Amino acid sequence: MGQIINIDEIKALYPDEWVLLGNPIMDDSKLDVLSGIPLFHSKDKKEVCYLGRDKTSNFEKITLIYTGAFKSTRKITGIFNRITK
Repeated sequence: MGQIINIDEIKALYPDEWVLLGNPIMDDSKLDVLSGIPLFHSKDKKEVCYLGRDKTSNFEKITLIYTGAFKSTRKITGIFNRITK
């Protein structure tokens, strides 16, 4: 079993990657991960889900996080321009 690492160290070790964490420790709102045990990581989310699945059997809880920033993929300003004219 690996070692618990805080989220800042995880982001530094695995920049812009999907990371599968075992026994994550969450904040009070249960929305943000504070630390966990990295089980598997990759730039490909599907790879983490499929190949990392075998590494999760010894853990009560697991979660998947992305250590990068999500890019905005859609611009909806065109709709608003048509509605307001």
